Amino acid sequence: MERKEFLKRLGMGSLILPLISACSEDDVLNDSNTGSTSGTCTATSSETAGPFPTKDPSSLVMVDITSDRTGVDLIVKITVQNKNNNCAALDGALVDIWHCDKDGYYSEYGGTGMQSVNLTSYHFLRGRQLTDSNGLAAFASIFPGWYASRAPHIHVHIYDSTGKSLLVTQIAFPTEVCDTVYTTATQYYTKGKQDTSNASDNIFSDSLANEMSTVTGNINDGYLLTHTIVVSV
Repeated sequence: MERKEFLKRLGMGSLILPLISACSEDDVLNDSNTGSTSGTCTATSSETAGPFPTKDPSSLVMVDITSDRTGVDLIVKITVQNKNNNCAALDGALVDIWHCDKDGYYSEYGGTGMQSVNLTSYHFLRGRQLTDSNGLAAFASIFPGWYASRAPHIHVHIYDSTGKSLLVTQIAFPTEVCDTVYTTATQYYTKGKQDTSNASDNIFSDSLANEMSTVTGNINDGYLLTHTIVVSV
């Protein structure tokens, strides 16, 4: 399936613009992953931003963060809630995400022992969005690969509307979905399954319950990741 058709099916076709300040409610897929006012949410765990945080996130305000990277299509839909306001959706929060490409490499870094491939002049798979009235920020990307000693993941940094940092965290992927992608998708299978499980990962081992995403879809049509992050404002 062509990427344009994939985005259209998910209700994101009109979102792929060079610069955008926020995702509007009409631009994203109508689903149940919107802000909750249940008052029973649990604060999302804080995690490290390193070793490859985005160097200038304000310059990467975009929905489609793919750039020149190839891989299985992935839509990332993150809902942000405020624990201090009865778990209500947090409107106008800044959401930064970044993750590695299919080969396990990060843009903006490289040429060192941490990452031998030098990608310091690239800015792929990094982006920023504002949450809408439902607390939702959406991105078009590709399914991340993996690298040694880490389970597959996406990094997230949440700020309030003034730019104050609220939370740095990470998003985990269901193992069965990763196994399918890494063993059957032609762009990934030469590397095989990840070498580190969620349970043994040094980030997720003690916090997996509130960092695990829901991922639906398939290799041919692409995947949709939905996840709720709870902050305290």
